[in-house]
Amino acid sequence: MQWTPLHAHIHQTIRTRDLFTKNHRLLIAVSGGQDSLCLSKLLLDLQPKWGWHLGIAHCDHRWRSDSQANAQHVENLARHWNVSFHLAIAEQSVETEAAARDWRYHQLTAIAREHKYDCVVTGHTASDRAETLLYNLIRGTGADGMQALTWQRPLTEHIWLVRPLLETTRSTTGQFCQDLQLSIWEDITNQDVKYTRNRIRQELLPYLQTNFNPNVESALARTAELLQAEVEYLQQVSEKLYQEVVTESPSQIPGRIQIHRRQLQTAPIALQRRVMRQVLQKILPCAPNFEHIEKLTALIIAPNKSQTDPFPGGAIAQTKGDLICFSKKNGTHRFL
Repeated sequence: MQWTPLHAHIHQTIRTRDLFTKNHRLLIAVSGGQDSLCLSKLLLDLQPKWGWHLGIAHCDHRWRSDSQANAQHVENLARHWNVSFHLAIAEQSVETEAAARDWRYHQLTAIAREHKYDCVVTGHTASDRAETLLYNLIRGTGADGMQALTWQRPLTEHIWLVRPLLETTRSTTGQFCQDLQLSIWEDITNQDVKYTRNRIRQELLPYLQTNFNPNVESALARTAELLQAEVEYLQQVSEKLYQEVVTESPSQIPGRIQIHRRQLQTAPIALQRRVMRQVLQKILPCAPNFEHIEKLTALIIAPNKSQTDPFPGGAIAQTKGDLICFSKKNGTHRFL
């Protein structure tokens, strides 16, 4: 085994961030690209120090003509490394990036559950983190969206998704694969700029590197890391505030909620918005957007008997003294 600075860095990252423990069962998601190959080789080389049981999973979306050959390539690598291999094949071609991602995580979770893996491990890098921050910033997200790629998050009660390479750029994983002569499977769809993320990768980030900051990927990844800690803190505080100011009826009818708006008036606007978003997540049939949150937040200081226009699904919010209550558009007080 060739011990490199990247081996040392990832070994230390796993320890300091407590990503895995000894003897964990790790399922590595491997596409065949440089990031997932780099991750696989690092974990394979670190395995003797940790006593992990490793497995490799590949998800064939069936949206490329070479997808079957790609899957065979990854299986051959797993056999060469003497690692268990698991293959998921889509019953029909997955058409969009979002649908592919949802299907992929569903399959990885199912494999991990069936074969009793503790963690699903992916090769997301600092470059992916930078792209995600830019992608969600362009779409108009808040801090939560810009820090979306986190080091770890639960997939089920007992299975965690872990990303050990979030401080490693794509150029580093590429150099690692080249130095160790790892056989990369090039995904031609990564060059297709009809996908927004590919345009960010192929056009926007190179422009920013050339004209503003050659280390922009690492800078944006650090921003995401800072935002993650701040979002976690705000979420803890807002959940406590939610318990203090929101009353949920014990009735079995979903959405019977009242908000004690006077108690919210002295809270910072960031916490007011978070509480209102949490309320709307329980009431609306879709994810609340900025406009939904703002019009509900405005009722905190509105005159008595003020009300909103209907939200998606027909709910209307109205001030009643110190309370904000909800009714349906037709006047029935479903939420009272």
